[in-house]
Amino acid sequence: MKSSNSRRNFIKTASVGTLASMALSLPQIVSAAVAENGIKKISIDKNDIILFQGDSITDWGRDHSKTIPNDTGSLGTGYVLLASGQLLIKYPENNLQIYNKGISGNKVYQLAERWDIDALSINPTVLSIHIGVNDFWHTLTSGYTGTIDTYIADYHTLLDRTKKALPNVKLVVCEPFAVKAVKAVDDKWYPTFDQFRKAAKDIANEYNAAFVPYQAAFDKALELAPGTYWTLDGVHPSIAGEALMAKTWMESIGER
Repeated sequence: MKSSNSRRNFIKTASVGTLASMALSLPQIVSAAVAENGIKKISIDKNDIILFQGDSITDWGRDHSKTIPNDTGSLGTGYVLLASGQLLIKYPENNLQIYNKGISGNKVYQLAERWDIDALSINPTVLSIHIGVNDFWHTLTSGYTGTIDTYIADYHTLLDRTKKALPNVKLVVCEPFAVKAVKAVDDKWYPTFDQFRKAAKDIANEYNAAFVPYQAAFDKALELAPGTYWTLDGVHPSIAGEALMAKTWMESIGER
């Protein structure tokens, strides 16, 4: 009986140790992805107005008829909601106002078409932009004829316009990402798509913005689980992928 109890205790201890090790792995992966990019941090200050902008990955089912901040319907059910929850629980005294104005399918020029209403009129003090996957993907699937040069030029124009209207805004540029060999993402994406990723990082550096290295985070996450665990189709994140994005976003701006 004593031997049997000892064995059960050993198995229980080993299992707990394994789970603890796995629990530490994801934060370590995110920290490593952020650290190796050597990126700028921003601060979250009292009365900050935080705006998330982008395409479907940001939109993620939000109610477009709602314009109120800090509302589940307005924020959607993706990484924006998860990051917003972390911000609000970390800074209950800061009176943060958080908005999501992502729209599915958008490319940079489509952000520009709605920028006055969906960005500048909100007067954000923190502006996070995740855009670029459609600027490439739609050249394969939807007849879009834009190139990497189009993406760079459109992005510069958008940020120049933003800085002119909001000179003190704290910018966060998120890296477009894809997980290869999961449904939509195949060899046709490369090496061209990597140019869009590099362009986003270069633009972040040019505009002294925080940079969220999503590709590095997803690449490292593949050491823990396959791509189908983190993403639904190689582009859109699963629940686990949303959590990974939110944690990487928080880490990238300097908030843990």
